[in-house]
Amino acid sequence: MNEQQIIDYERISRAIRFILEHHTAQPSLEAIAEQVHLSPYHFQRLFTEWAGVSPKKFLQYISIAHAKQLLKGREATLFDTAMETGLSGTARLHDLFIKIEGMTPGEYKNGGQNLHIRYSFSVTQFGRIIIANTEKGICFIAFQEDDQAALNDLKQHFPHAAFSEEQDILQQQALKIFTTEWTDIQPVQLHLKGTPFQLKVWEALLTIPMGQLSTYGQIAGQIQHPAASRAVGTAIGSNPVAFLIPCHRVIQSSGIFGGYMWGSVRKTALIGWEQAQVARDALTITDMQL
Repeated sequence: MNEQQIIDYERISRAIRFILEHHTAQPSLEAIAEQVHLSPYHFQRLFTEWAGVSPKKFLQYISIAHAKQLLKGREATLFDTAMETGLSGTARLHDLFIKIEGMTPGEYKNGGQNLHIRYSFSVTQFGRIIIANTEKGICFIAFQEDDQAALNDLKQHFPHAAFSEEQDILQQQALKIFTTEWTDIQPVQLHLKGTPFQLKVWEALLTIPMGQLSTYGQIAGQIQHPAASRAVGTAIGSNPVAFLIPCHRVIQSSGIFGGYMWGSVRKTALIGWEQAQVARDALTITDMQL
């Protein structure tokens, strides 16, 4: 990430934080732009380039009221609209079938011994990430601006594995989820280290469609452990594959977005960005049909 990209990312982060803290006041474009020391014109252009929608639209998509509306009976949600207008026939992210292949008990116990893990660093609109894979699939994605800290986190997950810094086709395919053009995304294979309970929770997260949200209690009920909301929360917090396994789509039952391993502002940004893309594409399809 170059210096200008870092500056732009920090500006967008501050803007999102301001919107989150003041959403009930419906701040104007001018008020938000003032927080990041840009003219309304330049801020509008930068934000739209980053999010794909205007700041005003983004504000609507990340508001708490909207989150609660998505959770009430799941009626007429953005995703439902997208499905009804033909998006279900495309290779959008919510159409991916991501297969989880849990490690064997032996691999889990020995910390990845005999595994060769390739890793690389990339820049996304949500910040810098590390992405890693074995020959079987993606095993680690994390948001981290410090490359050495990111590598240390990876090695803590697989203390006995062999590592090499290189990007391969599996990583390249997975990185396409950070773009707005998903027409050529293929199913992404995951190779995860986790307990049976964790794997079950992570599989449940994969069923949450893009543009929709769930709660910890709903996930607990889905995996047939309705009283295990706290344990579900712990398993979600242990998710080793950021964004690809969408733990950011789980919020509190009150409608509050709650915490996130990689920062609450980033979680808000992810939710807003996804809902913005789904809504934008639904409107595009509708316009085409008209």
